[in-house]
Amino acid sequence: MRIFSLCLLLGVCAMESALPQNPPSQTIRTVPTFTGSFMTNGKQYSYTIAGRKPESGGTTTIPTVVVPLSLSFDGSGGRNGHTVIANAEGTVREILHSPIFQPYAFATGNTQYGDAVQRAQFYKAAAKTGWHTLLGKPHVTPPVQIEIPVANGYVLHSKRTGKSLAVVDLDFVQKQLFQQLASIGAGPDKLLIALTSNVAFYSLGDATVCCSVGTHGAHLDPSGTSAQAFVIGSYFDQGVIPHYTDIQAVTQQIAEWMNDPLHGYQTGAVPRWLKPLSNVGCGGRGESSSYLMEQPTDYLPGANSTRVTARGKMYHLENMALLPWFAQSAADETFDGAYSFPDTQALPVHAQPCSGSRNRNTQPSASPVARTEAPNGHTLIGYWEGYGSAKETIPLRDVSPQWDIIIATFAAPIKGSTSLLHFKPPTGISDEQFKADVAYLQSKGRKVLISLGGGGQVVTLNTADDVHNFVSSVSAIVENYGFDGIDLDIETPSLLINSGDTDFRKPTTPSIVNLIAAVRQMREHFGPKFMIGEVPEAVQAQAGMQAYGGQFGCFLPVIYGTRDILSFVDAQDYNTPPLEGLDGNYYFPGDADYHVALSEMMLDGFPVGGDPKEEFPPLPPEKVAIGLPATPTSARNYTEIPAVENALRYLIEGKPYAGAEYRLRRPSGYPAFKGAMFWAINEDRRNKYRMSNAIGPLLHSSQPK
Repeated sequence: MRIFSLCLLLGVCAMESALPQNPPSQTIRTVPTFTGSFMTNGKQYSYTIAGRKPESGGTTTIPTVVVPLSLSFDGSGGRNGHTVIANAEGTVREILHSPIFQPYAFATGNTQYGDAVQRAQFYKAAAKTGWHTLLGKPHVTPPVQIEIPVANGYVLHSKRTGKSLAVVDLDFVQKQLFQQLASIGAGPDKLLIALTSNVAFYSLGDATVCCSVGTHGAHLDPSGTSAQAFVIGSYFDQGVIPHYTDIQAVTQQIAEWMNDPLHGYQTGAVPRWLKPLSNVGCGGRGESSSYLMEQPTDYLPGANSTRVTARGKMYHLENMALLPWFAQSAADETFDGAYSFPDTQALPVHAQPCSGSRNRNTQPSASPVARTEAPNGHTLIGYWEGYGSAKETIPLRDVSPQWDIIIATFAAPIKGSTSLLHFKPPTGISDEQFKADVAYLQSKGRKVLISLGGGGQVVTLNTADDVHNFVSSVSAIVENYGFDGIDLDIETPSLLINSGDTDFRKPTTPSIVNLIAAVRQMREHFGPKFMIGEVPEAVQAQAGMQAYGGQFGCFLPVIYGTRDILSFVDAQDYNTPPLEGLDGNYYFPGDADYHVALSEMMLDGFPVGGDPKEEFPPLPPEKVAIGLPATPTSARNYTEIPAVENALRYLIEGKPYAGAEYRLRRPSGYPAFKGAMFWAINEDRRNKYRMSNAIGPLLHSSQPK
């Protein structure tokens, strides 16, 4: 179960590139920059801005090179062996004629967008000195060709709109781009703007860290003496992705680059900030977090862009947070005392501090709903956070009676091993107490499993010795604590399909083959009552319809190879990218359509890699559940309770909800559908049992299978 303190609005934000960090004192040849600092709560924070200091006045013009990227997707990534091309060459004209390069009558002057934002940020000084930071007339290169292997991206299609969206490994694209720098004609004194068209990105080589609309920073040359300033941004046709249209993503990246031009080796820092509107979760280091460069306005879907008309064309420009917003201070120096621009009202007050801490032992002000219904086959599954100390969790016996299956976390590898697992109850809870709690829950007719792996843990069985270590260590844990079975939470990068391994029915990748063998050995040892749950990331399962390779679809052979002994599969519909359903349309995580579409893929089967001859067979409805986060802080792509209820009613009873875009292939629904899994029981309790009190009774009162 991958755990993030980060979140994205509908899965869309800007993303931090993975670049080396060098000492700030190192002198690097790059575009002109200046530095400054501010104090917040007694701590000093420094920043670096593109151009010269506002007090010095004058105009800094940064030479610019515009590079359209042409991305080609072959094999299963391009559907049935056909190549799909995402070429940004056709968007260059709109970029060049937009306020990115052409003057527009902004409130801070008749100038370019990036300069207008900077002038708003330092308005008192800029108005006195005539200060500007402009992008020079760009040199446009021929398209740079980049081939995307099946393990590094895929293409989604929409029958409804006729549009397509590519989802691509940002680090791979960035690496390929920089390998061609010599032929591009850029240089450390120039800003390179690489354009993509209808492309969303994931980072860290992991499609669960998705999705961004670009990145920016400064790329060091091999000698470490100069850095290429760069922006990668995507142009989006209308309706391709929520809340981003035409040049908006590119404007976001340019404005962010101006505020952090050395990002990647000398990133500025700001106080942690509470995410606007929801006031849940923290924005992190600098204007970014460890993985993502989210603009605060990205959490305000109605206020993350400003529309302007220039030369008869409408453009969408990103509303940017200004420095005083991050500094949590009065905006004395900004235009009109604003905290955002071009829309000065998008962020009417400065950021609120966010410690990121939470009182994990807080007693909820609500009570769990009592369980009155007889078992009907529908199940509420929850993860119990069993790590840390007793002060950070709750005794197993105290979980709400609504939870039917409780999965304790985590049995994880010992240091230095990927196959020898261990588990201990939280500090302060003895083995005897924990065993008694397991037995108590079982006496109430509930099942308790142990989760294997978890987010950030690598569990990989590459050899026969690994299989032996895994089976022996996990079996000992099950026997010692009396668990009813195991939950396979084996996430990326533990399972990656090797090149040349193309048949999910007959896998050849050792880590996959050995995991199947190990699970079957344990089932043979413990017998038919031994429960086996599998919780793949959606990227590891349903994404296999778009592409089969690397992490995409890597859990499908495990599911297939254990399907006869499997208790349930509850794929994680969170920390996940957009995916395509069986209806030929793609959906974004966080709403009912996404959950219904992805669930029916497991219920109805789907063509692996888009090849109709490679059909992943359907699973019985009683073995399929939805995987969801219990609270907005649990994971990214949180789904509000009404949408969860809509999805479950539709799947179980065939009752479509108002506004449903996805339509079930089986209109009557799937009465035996297993139910829902949530990360996590402890989070739900801290949130006053809101999710379990709503979804438990819904499942337990639904028509029995």
